[in-house]
Amino acid sequence: MFQEYDVVVVGAGHAGCEAAAAAANMGSKVLLVTMNMNTIAQMSCNPAMGGVAKGQIVREIDALGGYSGIMSDKSMLQFRMLNLSKGPAMWSPRTQNDRMRFAEEWRLALESMPNVDFWQEMVSGILVKAKRVIGIKTALGIEIKAKAVVLTNGTFLNGKIHIGEKNFGGGRTAEKAAIGITEQLIELGFESGRMKTGTPPRIDGRSLNYSAMEEQKGDKNPGKFSYTDTKPLAKQLSCWITYTNEDVHKELEKGFDRSPMFQGRIKGIGPRYCPSIEDKINRFAERDRHQIFVEPEGWKTVEIYVNGFSTSLPEDIQYSAITKIPGFEKAKMFRPGYAIEYDFFPPTQLKTSLETQLIDNLYFAGQINGTTGYEEAACQGLMAGINAHNKVNEKDPFVLKRSEAYIGVLIDDLVNKGTQEPYRMFTSRAEYRILLRQDNADLRLTEMGHKLGLATDERLEKLLDKKNEIQKLKTELKQLRVQPAVVNGELSELNTATISEKVPAENLLKRPHIGMAELRRIDPDINSRFSKYSEEILQQVEISTKYESYIEREQKLAEKIESLEDYKIRSDFDYDRVKALSSEAREKLKKIKPETVGQLSRISGVSPADVSVLTVYMGK
Repeated sequence: MFQEYDVVVVGAGHAGCEAAAAAANMGSKVLLVTMNMNTIAQMSCNPAMGGVAKGQIVREIDALGGYSGIMSDKSMLQFRMLNLSKGPAMWSPRTQNDRMRFAEEWRLALESMPNVDFWQEMVSGILVKAKRVIGIKTALGIEIKAKAVVLTNGTFLNGKIHIGEKNFGGGRTAEKAAIGITEQLIELGFESGRMKTGTPPRIDGRSLNYSAMEEQKGDKNPGKFSYTDTKPLAKQLSCWITYTNEDVHKELEKGFDRSPMFQGRIKGIGPRYCPSIEDKINRFAERDRHQIFVEPEGWKTVEIYVNGFSTSLPEDIQYSAITKIPGFEKAKMFRPGYAIEYDFFPPTQLKTSLETQLIDNLYFAGQINGTTGYEEAACQGLMAGINAHNKVNEKDPFVLKRSEAYIGVLIDDLVNKGTQEPYRMFTSRAEYRILLRQDNADLRLTEMGHKLGLATDERLEKLLDKKNEIQKLKTELKQLRVQPAVVNGELSELNTATISEKVPAENLLKRPHIGMAELRRIDPDINSRFSKYSEEILQQVEISTKYESYIEREQKLAEKIESLEDYKIRSDFDYDRVKALSSEAREKLKKIKPETVGQLSRISGVSPADVSVLTVYMGK
């Protein structure tokens, strides 16, 4: 029945879809294996994409030639740019999405790719020969040969669902768990662990009183994720905000004696930054309320996602507590919230390409690596798909630096530091976040994506046109001289110093109170000259001009630190011979096997003294 595939991708969530698409579009023959063809690209939890730092990741995926941004744009209900009150390094796009349409768009896209085949069944193990993966084995006993395998199992590996005192096997509600893979990987020498995540109850939107809530509308001029010609929204659906109260908390506390989390039945570690509602009221007892986001699940469905009310308490407690929330007094529940425990494999067992150290041509991506979130999973899938294709075709791995992308930060963190809890991306994790803005992802990455064979010629041409327009506008800004008589009145109204002689327009744009809009308003000549440029070009030039010194300083720092990446370390380097190393450093280095001195320096437990000793030793 089956030919030998170049790449087999196990799991069709966000990581699996991006992995399959990347490898296929680069030329590999791909088989995507899923337990249920009807849940490809399922938004298992919140029907939203992006957010703080996550929005930057979606734009990076798109800039490289991935699909998450396109699918988000095609299924948008609402768009918001978060953190606009802060600097542009913090701006983060976020969409509320139509859950069913998002999955449908992904499936249609994958089915349109001639290099992608599908198979619906559970994968029970991998085929290994001489420490190299050579295929997969299914629950029906079918063996499918492959040159590379990407595991993107999500929460399905020995998944266990908890609702109060009840628990049962499952990778997602109404879907069975995947068994066999964990046990085999452990036999092969891999270390595994358990993590936990959860989801809130779903509510009938027709039963809610929205007049008791705060309306949260989308942006007046909605943006989008993709740099392609996806269409921005013409109309948007509102989300709503309400709050828990002391009555809600008292009701929840009635179920603590039956809580699987408090009674020790859940062993896995949950996400620090997205705790369950019972965990919130237990850990933050001094707070008398917690914010609840009421989010629609689609254009045509009445189902509502209750963001902020994730719980594994008994269903009767969930219901009685939720009806105490303002606006939810007559709420009808579609299904209760639950917690899920699942197996993961500490990512320190991976190379920076996401290939495992123990088994050649085997790649891990997504929650199997201890991450949480669609965006984190999708970018790992993209990178694993790229590198699986490259390995099969005897090409070098594609690895992004920390100064090149949030994707690079995420993978570098995972491989070098590991994670003891579900990993979530934040802007604070990126030391070069002024360089890694959401507005310049295409400028950073599209040429790389084109060289890989992912970003199309059309994308590259569009990027080059954009670069040309940016340069033209920057030149005009330097050459245009602003007349004191023309602008001084407006400058006074803006509470910024007047000028006594002609100055370049660029000088005014660098002032804190003056943006591109103000510059155009105070000088009619500038306004007429700049009207030919798009808002995207105007914004890009404004940011690069205002933050020029910060950007240059960060770039120099990145270049200085990353010079260490030029110093490669042999894979067979014997750390036991370096007697001056600390025992912790020796243990970590032998386990992680860093590929460069730069990577070595970022490993948790390796001190600057250890780095110094090693560089001297290697120099000899």
